[in-house]
Amino acid sequence: MKTTAIIQARMGSTRLPEKVLQKIGGEPMLWHVYERASCASLVDEVIVATSTESDDDAIETFCTHRDITYFRGSEDDVLDRYYHAARENDSESIVRITADCPLLSPPVVDRVVRHYNKSESRYVANIIEYTHPDGLDVEVFDFEALESAWSEARTPQEREHVTLFMRENDQFGTENVENVVDMSAYDFLEDDTILRWTVDYPEDMEFVRSVYDRLTEQGHWVFDQQSVLELLERAPELRDINDNRMVDR
Repeated sequence: MKTTAIIQARMGSTRLPEKVLQKIGGEPMLWHVYERASCASLVDEVIVATSTESDDDAIETFCTHRDITYFRGSEDDVLDRYYHAARENDSESIVRITADCPLLSPPVVDRVVRHYNKSESRYVANIIEYTHPDGLDVEVFDFEALESAWSEARTPQEREHVTLFMRENDQFGTENVENVVDMSAYDFLEDDTILRWTVDYPEDMEFVRSVYDRLTEQGHWVFDQQSVLELLERAPELRDINDNRMVDR
């Protein structure tokens, strides 16, 4: 089966405008997410799905210059955007990724996809119950499930949040993939919180840039979850950068 990772991206973030093209280690954040998704061995193709709004012309320009396949669709009906992006590219299995996760770990992507490939469920993810840091989010579903959601979902929330309809309807079957890393082994993480590796606020961007600066100095570029955890254990000052944005499980 053809497995396509679709990265949803837009420039219009209210909390951190134009964040997807802000530089991390000299490259736009979207480039890092694209490269990391491409490094997953079970992903055959990576597509960027953005909107037709004029603000997102910059994303089209970026994709064109980097020879990245892209699709433009509705800004608010993201479910419709995903459906047509997948249909236009003959996708059979879809991996949903967001452009604000520049620490996405290729081994985590592969683990969720591998679980999906062996399962009879049509929706498999690692976000139904969080055991990974926030920012390693991976969801996998088949095109038929996407098409069903696209034709049946009605509420604005279901149209905006691509997989909400799938998660809330038993017809698809859902399975959660837990983290292979024992997070309790890291004493800097309290039991009732999860690490924040996504980028929504300026502090998050500062944190991610600091992680890249440290790990790329060591010769790594597409580093994995374990490398970041070990860095945070060695350099506790990095954990303080966006600690005020830590979220409950």
